Amino acid sequence: MKIPTEPIGSIPRPDELIDAIAGKPNSKPFDVLYEKAIDDTLTEFVKTGSPVITDGEQTKSSFATYPLEGLTNLASNGVTINFEDGHTRQLPVLTSGPFRYGNYAVKYLDAARKKTDMPVKQAVISASALSLIYPQEGIPGYSQAEFINDLLNECEKDVRQCLEHGAYKVQMDFTEGRLSLKLDPSGGVLKHFIGLNNQVFDRFTKEEQQKLGVHVCPGGDHDSTHSADIDYADFLPELFNLHVSNFYLQLASEPDRIKVLKIIKQYLKQDQTAFVGVIDVLNPEVETKETVRDRVLEAAQYIPLHQLGTTDDCGFSPFCDDVSTKRETAFAKIKARVDGTRLAEQKLFN
Repeated sequence: MKIPTEPIGSIPRPDELIDAIAGKPNSKPFDVLYEKAIDDTLTEFVKTGSPVITDGEQTKSSFATYPLEGLTNLASNGVTINFEDGHTRQLPVLTSGPFRYGNYAVKYLDAARKKTDMPVKQAVISASALSLIYPQEGIPGYSQAEFINDLLNECEKDVRQCLEHGAYKVQMDFTEGRLSLKLDPSGGVLKHFIGLNNQVFDRFTKEEQQKLGVHVCPGGDHDSTHSADIDYADFLPELFNLHVSNFYLQLASEPDRIKVLKIIKQYLKQDQTAFVGVIDVLNPEVETKETVRDRVLEAAQYIPLHQLGTTDDCGFSPFCDDVSTKRETAFAKIKARVDGTRLAEQKLFN
């Protein structure tokens, strides 16, 4: 395709897997349910015509906390993230050092690549998100500076393993970027987050950075967000200072897309590609391919064609217990994205 199109990551899990996760009686062991979910996800992805696929994060507990699985030096009373509908998500807090990942994303990549010849994209969590697990009061004998050094090493390892194992792209999820401006309107926390993530990205060559990307959105959980009220105009100028080539930007659900596109045009650097969101994952109505086409044509008025791609606003189920979107709806929306992008291509390149 002349206009690249990629998914973000997560797909709602099958009902029987959701039931098992919720603790309902089930005759099948988890490994069987997980295997079946991955197989079905890859099959359904191919049916959409998507040139790039993911495992749908079928075996991830969440996009944010998978590296913490199995760790014993954590407590439950960490940073709380508030969503607009009133529900919350809470991060754990580190109780002692050193900090090491208990789980790496390459596990998910390997499981998927064994089952398909299609290009597989892998999402990883940002260093900035995991930096929030260090307690404000500190840890005796394990300074914040020591923690950050360990965190950067582990995040680099998470990304590098995926590149070495054949990931088509490695996408760092940076949903806390926009949220940071709600926590600190001065932008100091955002600049700190950008700098922290760049310390990871700078460990990769320019060629490797071309396969790295960052996804941003105002959060998407149970059809609710945590920072949609934060103006993109306050966020995007800093975002494009990240040292990667690919930016996956929530846009379809923005109330003023033209305003956002003008900002992207102003700050997007020559070696960067903007994958604009043309699918609103929080809206249960499936977009038509014509709607997607029109959103792509709209974006093409502001973003050079050689720097334009399309994506979904967010993953469809970033936490394993999120059942707000039906599985078949997610795949129908992905197909609309692919077909609509192709329709736009015909208009733009013929």
